[in-house]
Amino acid sequence: MTTLLVNLSGLLLMAAIVWWFWLYRPGLAAQPEAGAVQITVANGVYSPDRIQVPANQPTRLRFLRQDPSACAATVIFDELDISVELPLGEAKEIVITPAAPGQYSFSCPMQMYRGTLEVK
Repeated sequence: MTTLLVNLSGLLLMAAIVWWFWLYRPGLAAQPEAGAVQITVANGVYSPDRIQVPANQPTRLRFLRQDPSACAATVIFDELDISVELPLGEAKEIVITPAAPGQYSFSCPMQMYRGTLEVK
């Protein structure tokens, strides 16, 4: 009986991993309202984790860090050469003006928190 439970638990864990890394498809991308997008950093994720912005227009990204994890303390946009410290419990605003259309990833330093900036 114990062997059956261990095997079943292992299969469920493998199914969850496959879903999370290969089958999960995010919902619609958030778009700026009144020129800003509110992004919450909590429970190991950015919410929303997909943001759609227009090219060549300044957009404000307002990060609110609620997660005390040290990894959540910084957000990095590698392709845009942006790295910003996020204070705990306070909104931190970043103004970006991406020129070229495309997808730009943003993450914490260890890439545990991940998001995508879609520039149209």
